[in-house]
Order: sequence, then C-alpha cells, then structure tokens
Amino acid sequence: VCIHRVRSCSSIRFIKSKYVCVFDKSALKFSHQQRLFRTSAVSCGQIVQFKLSDIGEGITEVTVKEWYIKEGDSVSQFDSICEVQSDKASVTITSRYDGIIRKLHYSIDDIAFVGKPLVDIEIDASKGVASEEDVVETPPMSHDEHTHQEIKGHKTLATPAVRRLAMENNIKLSEVVGTGKDNRILKEDILNYLAKQTGAILPPSPKAEIVPAQQKTEAVPAAPKDKACKIPVPVSRPIAFSGKDKTEPVIGFQKAMVKTMSAALKIPHFGYSDEIDLTQLVQLREELKPLAEIRGVKLSFMPFFIKAASLGLLQYPILNASLDENCQNVTYKASHNIGVAMDTEQGLIVPNVKNVQVCSVFDIAVELNRLQSLGSAGQLGTSDLTGGTFTLSNIGTIGGTYAKAVILPPEVAIGALGKIQVLPRFNGKGEVFKAQIMNVSWSADHRIIDGATMARFSNLWKSYLENPASMLLDLK
Repeated sequence: VCIHRVRSCSSIRFIKSKYVCVFDKSALKFSHQQRLFRTSAVSCGQIVQFKLSDIGEGITEVTVKEWYIKEGDSVSQFDSICEVQSDKASVTITSRYDGIIRKLHYSIDDIAFVGKPLVDIEIDASKGVASEEDVVETPPMSHDEHTHQEIKGHKTLATPAVRRLAMENNIKLSEVVGTGKDNRILKEDILNYLAKQTGAILPPSPKAEIVPAQQKTEAVPAAPKDKACKIPVPVSRPIAFSGKDKTEPVIGFQKAMVKTMSAALKIPHFGYSDEIDLTQLVQLREELKPLAEIRGVKLSFMPFFIKAASLGLLQYPILNASLDENCQNVTYKASHNIGVAMDTEQGLIVPNVKNVQVCSVFDIAVELNRLQSLGSAGQLGTSDLTGGTFTLSNIGTIGGTYAKAVILPPEVAIGALGKIQVLPRFNGKGEVFKAQIMNVSWSADHRIIDGATMARFSNLWKSYLENPASMLLDLK
C-alpha cells in the first residue's frame, strides 16, 4: 500500500501480512492524488508466439492433425507440440522454448499458415531467449515454477536449440549439411548426422514406436501352397445414409494428388506391356525369406523388382532423367531414388528408396520395411516423399493384372506391376508346366523416350527377374 499522506488511521487490519494491507476507508485522507496498489505473487514471464516455420518444398499451409499438448502444459525444447500434414508429408513440430503453453491458435483439422502463430508459450523473461519479433505484450501471469535453459549463440543458419544439440554431441555445424530453407541446419540434420557417425538411435516420435520384426527363433509354419481365392472384404466403417449432400475441402495428400496428376496429364504418355515368368524368382525368395526373417526383415518381391530396375537404369539412363518445363534440357540423375506407390489411409503416397544403385537387395528390403511401417502410421517425412527419379507401382497387391500408370513429374517413366498368377505355359520341349506369371505396364514420357528404348529396358529388367542369378554379374 502506497499512501502519500495519512492524517489519521483509526484501524489497520492485516489480512495477509506478506502481500496485502487493508485500511478502513474512513480513516484515510489524502492531500494529493491517491493511488492504491495491491501486491501479489507475480511471475516475470513473457509470452512468445511460436510461429509455424517454413517446412520447405514451397509449402504455405498445413492441416493440424493432432495436438500433443494442451493449454497449461509445461514443455521443453525439442518436445513435440503437434503433428501437421501438408500436401506432401506429415511433419511433427517441436518446441523451440522451455515454458508453459498458454494458448493454442488452432483446433484439430484447422488450416495453419506458415509464418503465423501456432501456440503462445510463457517463458522466463530473465533468460532472454525470445526474439523481439516473437514477444507478445501481455499482463504477467502467476505461476510458481519456470524451467528454462539459457542458450548461447549468434544468429546464423541454425536455431539456438539446434546449436545446443550440436554442442552437446560435439558436432561442428560446418560439417553438417542443412536441409532447411537457405541450407538452414535443422534438428533432423543433427540427428541424422549423429546416427551416421555413431550409430545412435533417433528419438522416438510421439506416436507408437515403429519396431522392426524381432528375430524369430521358433519355426515359422509355412503357408499352404494352394491358397484359396481371396474374397474382397467390405469396408468396416458403418454406412450412414443422411439424405444430404456433403462438401469437404480437398486437403492433405489428396490435394497433392490433384496438383501432381493435373501436371502429369500434360505429358504425352507412351505405354508398353509385357509378361514376366517369375517361377525362378518365386523359388529363390522362398529360400531367402527365412534368412531375412532371422535378421528381422520381411522379404517381399519388391526389393528384387527395384534392384533389377536400377541395373536396367544403368544401361538406359534416359529413363532416370528429368525434362525441364521449357523442354530444352534433360538432366540425367546420378542417384537411383526409386519410388514405391503405397495405398494408405491418408491416400496414395510414393516414398522412395534412396541410392538404390549402391544398395543390396537386403538393404532395399530393410528400407522398404521402414517406409511401409512409417507409411501405415502416417509418419513419413518430406525427405522420404521427395527426390524420386523413377517409380514402380505394385497394383497387384490389391488386384488386377494391367494398369495404365501415370508419370509423376519431373520423372519420365513409371511401371505398374500386376498380381502374380499361376498360369499354364510351354517350356522349351513343348511341355505344359505351371508358371508364375506377372504382367507389367510401363508408361514413359514420349517427348524424350521412344518405344524402342522402353522395350529394351523392359527386356533387360525382365531377364534379370526371370533369371535372378544373372543379377550377380552386375551387382556392385
């Protein structure tokens, strides 16, 4: 209580000696302007608006899919705040500050914009980590505890949080390649660098942890050779007839499909189809499956298809190229980043296996297992979904023998694989035998790829799969 002049005070009563003094109003007289202040336990916190930063690939808006925090929760740096989904990938947003969440600016399924506030976080103002442009002038809010760690560093192409992570692991930022905007070093870049250097395990995401299949010591019962016909199972979701039309916005991966396919259908497509006798490959895979399972990896046919495609691309690099928008220059890609189309609950996604030209069949199988697990959980990152140079779409896992695949620009070729069927064929002696037949349908950009090139590539790919031992001669 601040009183300029008190002439008389008939009664003073202390309600809470530490904070407040209450005076009888009749006993107080002031000759000057009077001011009454009530003291209370007040924190020195300041509110910062944590804005949605640029996540690359020209993305300007995302959909908020899940919040991992709520108002009043305490967070530390690198704690997951929410998961957002763009038209290219799902991204987990982590905190830059230690503090308390005071406001969520969006609800589930709202559209959040890059550069706009995502959450308000109350931090300890005495530490001075918040940049001036992030600070919001708000009345102080009372709370008892603050947790914050001071971070030192100048403004460069890495946030203070990333600098601290690098310092704690004795990593020189100059040795790390940044994947953010303007080559900014991100937290993921540090973790990936650390994993490559030391074999460290990356921290798990907030969702269910993706764990590879455990090594099996018990005998695995073999599946019956004569499988019964698969009967299509109806969707388990209840069907509700409301009698009213419903309009929904095109968002997420569906929005990406609209953009990509609109651009793809401007390309003059050339189609080519053939059938492949996979009898020897089926036998080889059955022999290798138990060895792969011991290593904790599920071995499908796709790693063989991908590796054979890569060996073919070495002979026909025009199929692993891209054409610029003005159709003036062709870029031959050094890396074989082969995409695999996947059907997920979020829609069609096409992650790719990087640098297949230097990978073994087992390496490809390991990476496919990882991509399929993350795809099922909706956790594929931007790096997994971008940078593809050639694509295979295995439509046979669902059904069908032929498909007219659509090229994914800026790629120039794609293959659609049908299901494997047991069909009668003739051998060299004219005898009928049971053959494992798969059909393939190729689509190529006819502006730079002619039919003869596509046919020769397909024949080479076919020879590797029909005689899988022949791949040993070209494996590196």
